[in-house]
Amino acid sequence: MVLPDLDALTMGALAGRHGEKWSTYPSEVLPAWVAEMDYPISAPIHDALSGMVARHDVGYPRDSRDEGVSEVFAARMAEKFDWKVDPARVELLSDVVQGIYLAVGTLTTPGSGLVIQTPIYPPFLQSATENGREIVENRLRHESRGYAIDFEALEEAIGPRTEMLLFCNPHNPTGRVFSREELEALAEIVLRHDLLVVSDEIHADLLHDGRSHLPLASLGPEIAARTITLTSATKAFNIPGLRLAVAHFGSPQLQEKFARVPMHARGGIGLLGIHATIAAWRDSQPWLDHVRGYLEERRNQLGGLLQERFPELIFRVPDATYLAWVDCAALQLDADPAEFFLAKGRVAFSSGPNFGAGYSSYMRMNFATSAGLVTEAVDRMAIALGR
Repeated sequence: MVLPDLDALTMGALAGRHGEKWSTYPSEVLPAWVAEMDYPISAPIHDALSGMVARHDVGYPRDSRDEGVSEVFAARMAEKFDWKVDPARVELLSDVVQGIYLAVGTLTTPGSGLVIQTPIYPPFLQSATENGREIVENRLRHESRGYAIDFEALEEAIGPRTEMLLFCNPHNPTGRVFSREELEALAEIVLRHDLLVVSDEIHADLLHDGRSHLPLASLGPEIAARTITLTSATKAFNIPGLRLAVAHFGSPQLQEKFARVPMHARGGIGLLGIHATIAAWRDSQPWLDHVRGYLEERRNQLGGLLQERFPELIFRVPDATYLAWVDCAALQLDADPAEFFLAKGRVAFSSGPNFGAGYSSYMRMNFATSAGLVTEAVDRMAIALGR
């Protein structure tokens, strides 16, 4: 497989893209915000898509469950994570966020409580408020090893109307990968309080430093029976615009309740997304290995540059993802850091307050780009600060 030269990426080459990342801001702004990589897609994905377009094969799919995604998903979970799943317990969705919203709407009651561990990917919070549910906040503790679950506070926060835990592992935005011991402790609390779990594991293929992902539902039949696992090839293989995700249900009862939302209300799944996902999970591991190694280098590069040029910033090296969660409180800015650096440095980061209350001094940086553009992003921060 021919692997791409990721150092060759430049603003000039990327600026013509139509996706949200590169089209939201004026052309002179360097975007390092939305969770999307700048890297070329793998050759197997490219060939699958090119072949379908060449054949004008862009019609309606058969029943999407007949196209083989569920079986490829099951094979990958067994191979990569030693997790045996039943393809019949899989539903296909347009994306993971849709899965979160549908799970909240179908499996919890109006006014009930959802445990959400902040800081968190903003749609977690939005799925609660927009569905008329109460946010039961359990803030992660900031420790020397990174962010950790505050189990004592979690026990205290859960009340009689709390029905579900929305969980993110690997965690967005902090990049934390929770250990087996932490996951087992979390599962015990879930069982003790009779909660359901929606586990967003979309970053499972983007772990660093030789770490291994452990699906929450793989811990045992009891926790599996109350867990909906959401994932997708779109994040790790950089095909978010092709819109396909997987929801795995640990019990037929959960799947039956979820499936009460008619297929037409969910929206259809396109052939391109189906076959790109199959090509990703089945044939694109060499590409992913190459990209993941490059991401580790960019992570280390960014950490070194931040430490050298802005030592007062607080940045914990992420265990996974291509996202850096940075506390800018020591800069004593008068504005949201992301807004400040956009206005003063023409570089776009994600705004910390969107990830939960109390994070007004934070921002999220996306380092899934070339070494040159990582340096350029930090240079623009320095310009904004007059350094």
